[in-house]
Amino acid sequence: MELTTQLIWLFILSIPVACIAWTVTHEEVFREPREYCQKRSESSKSFALRKFFYLFTCEYCFSHYVTIFMLIITRYQLLLDNWAGYLIAGFSIVWIANLYMSIYAFIRIDIKKERIIAKKEEEKLN
Repeated sequence: MELTTQLIWLFILSIPVACIAWTVTHEEVFREPREYCQKRSESSKSFALRKFFYLFTCEYCFSHYVTIFMLIITRYQLLLDNWAGYLIAGFSIVWIANLYMSIYAFIRIDIKKERIIAKKEEEKLN
């Protein structure tokens, strides 16, 4: 693949990684499993179990596993046509996906703040 095509793939593959990682670690639809994992990550006696369950509560950590899955199904490599290309692609996708999630979180907070201000203004008018 040409470098331009590889970079386009990088930015596009990072979108579903960010979407899946954010949804599992933040959205209401996965609240119960996430709360279970949170409790197990804090209360399990085994170090390995605590870390395993923590993976489902941290978007950064979880994005690594989503990325591995995406690399397996797409066979995407960045810069090199060997195992190092997978390694470079993996960390690059994680970095871009977490950049996307940070931007999304920032926008979401701003929207929430605007809603609160609008609600207060509405209450003043009533």
